[in-house]
Amino acid sequence: AAETINYKATPDWEKKPRELTDGVGVDHVLEVGGGGTFARSVRAVRVAGRISLIGILAGSTTDVSLTPILMQNIRVQGVMVGSRETFEAMNRAIALHRLRPVVDRVFPFAEARAALEHLAGQGHFGKIVVRMD
Repeated sequence: AAETINYKATPDWEKKPRELTDGVGVDHVLEVGGGGTFARSVRAVRVAGRISLIGILAGSTTDVSLTPILMQNIRVQGVMVGSRETFEAMNRAIALHRLRPVVDRVFPFAEARAALEHLAGQGHFGKIVVRMD
């Protein structure tokens, strides 16, 4: 992320992305508020941007107009992460079966841009890792 916005320090946080991007909006919003903040995320995201709904801390229902989502070709994706119990069970299974991800290439953090370019080239097989030293 090039910028972050603290919703407590910036109560009208949905306006800040437009300011930071010369009116364009952001590429990706991680929506954790749910129903209470979803409309703000729609206003913050750019045309053809993405909203990943990963939480419902401010409610699970909303009265959001669908018109901006359609007219701006916004992608909305629900992301369910599960419980801590299932996460721990998954990690036990990974350790038991010694599962290892297939890694195509590892980049040092200083070459993060090259890692993204490698990803965009779509020639990789497996994960692309950016090492945080």
